[in-house]
Amino acid sequence: MNLVPTISSPVPASGHPRSSTERRGILFIISAPSGTGKTTLCKQLTAKLPGLWHSISYTTRKPRPGEEHGREYFFIEEQPFREMIDRNEFVEWAHVYGHLYGTPRKSLTEKIEQGMDVLLEIDVQGAMQVKKRFEDSVSIFILPPSMAVLKSRLQTRASDTAEEIQGRLNKVKEEVWSYREYAYVVRNEDLGRSLRDLESIFWSERLKTKRLNMTWLENNFILDDEQKTEDRKDLPSPKGVPDP
Repeated sequence: MNLVPTISSPVPASGHPRSSTERRGILFIISAPSGTGKTTLCKQLTAKLPGLWHSISYTTRKPRPGEEHGREYFFIEEQPFREMIDRNEFVEWAHVYGHLYGTPRKSLTEKIEQGMDVLLEIDVQGAMQVKKRFEDSVSIFILPPSMAVLKSRLQTRASDTAEEIQGRLNKVKEEVWSYREYAYVVRNEDLGRSLRDLESIFWSERLKTKRLNMTWLENNFILDDEQKTEDRKDLPSPKGVPDP
């Protein structure tokens, strides 16, 4: 999908992020019950969409087979995690399934100010906290086709005990009602279709009129030539859009 020039693209042709004066990044929040496939979808989204940065959270749980420190999560012990809480280094943090999870504040806010869109993969509890702090964020809830399919996926994953799986399934019954707090709901029955649905959401949010680059609009459609010459120093054109 091509972006029309009236929208300032998240990353210009040079590959460098735009300054916050031209475009503020969008915070996309994705939540889903454990085993729904959100991690796979988020990885594929980040690989396919330009100008999208996947925020990495901290956790006190142990890595699952195939997970790496700094890729899926930053895996740390509880004491340093609590020291980070004391230093106010998290946008939010929560206790989930017996472990602590937290979203680092500095990297997330810096990317948004640079004009980079941020993908935050987070549980329902944390998502509600983040939405209060970032009112312009876009929230998406991913559902499995059914409880039976979810149970099968958790068992196939073979990373949890039978007791832990049952606990996660019980939690789903509580979390599913949170869908009303989200702007979009995607049912992940087919991975390819779910990915296309998510891509459509991301592109449509980038194209909304409230995210329109007013500088480009004024320079091209509103100001006459004399005003453009007089005010050029105060109305820089977006990168990639030539001055008239």
